[in-house]
Amino acid sequence: MGSFTAPVPSSSTPDNVILPTYNERKNLPIIVWLIAKTFTENNLDWEVIVVDDASPDGTQEVAKQLQGVYGEDRVILKPRAGKLGLGTAYVHGLRFCTGNFVIIMDADFSHHPKFIPHFIRLQRQHNLDIVTGTRYATSRSLGLEGGVYGWDLKRALISRGANFLASTVLRPGVTDLTGSFRLYRRPVLASLIEQCTSKGYVFQMEMMVRARALGFSVGEVPITFVDRLFGDSKLGGSEVVGYAKGVWGLWTAV
Repeated sequence: MGSFTAPVPSSSTPDNVILPTYNERKNLPIIVWLIAKTFTENNLDWEVIVVDDASPDGTQEVAKQLQGVYGEDRVILKPRAGKLGLGTAYVHGLRFCTGNFVIIMDADFSHHPKFIPHFIRLQRQHNLDIVTGTRYATSRSLGLEGGVYGWDLKRALISRGANFLASTVLRPGVTDLTGSFRLYRRPVLASLIEQCTSKGYVFQMEMMVRARALGFSVGEVPITFVDRLFGDSKLGGSEVVGYAKGVWGLWTAV
C-alpha cells in the first residue's frame, strides 16, 4: 500500500491535540513521542493538551515528566477532579488551545499519529471544517485503506452494524460515525459540543449528524484502528442498547 508524501503546507499557529486520559500512564509517553515525531518530521507546530480525569495510576505524574522533556509549552497538563465525560473533556481542553485547528484522538494507540498529516493536508486542500478518520473506506489518491485490528468477531460485527444502522437512518454523509479520531476548526468543535446532548458511544455520532445538519464541510481519511494495547476496552449490552436509543433520538430531534 502506497503513501501520500507531499509536504503539508505550513501554518502560523500550532495544531492542538487534545488527549483525554484516564489510567494511561503506560501509553502516554509513547503516544506523545509519536505525536512529537510526526509533527516535527512534517515541519508542523504542535501542542498537546492532556486532560486527565484524576487517574489513580499516576498519569498526571508522567505528564509532568513529559513537560520536562518537551517543554510546558508543548505538553500542557490540565487535570480535572474526576471522570466527567468525553464531551466536557473536549470543552475543558479547548480553553487552552491556541491554534485554529484541534485534533481529538485517543491516548491508547487506537489512533496512530501518522495519519494526522493526511488530515491537515486534506483540510487545507479543500478548506474543510472537519476531517474525520474512517475505518470503513479506501482512498486511492491518498494510498490509504481503512481497517481494524485486534477486535474479535463480536465487536467487529457490533461496530459495523452500528454504523450501518446509523448511516441508513440518519444519512450523515460519512462512512464512520462512531470513530473519535478527528480534526476540527476550533470554533466548529466548540459549537458542536455546545449543542450535543449525548454521552458515551453516541456522542461521536451526534457530533457528525449535527455537523451535517448545520452545513459544516466534512472530509474523510482512511485510518487503521488498533485495539488498545494496555488497559481495558468496555463494550457491553447496555452500551449497544444505549446506542440504538441514541440513533432513534437523533432521528427524531435533528
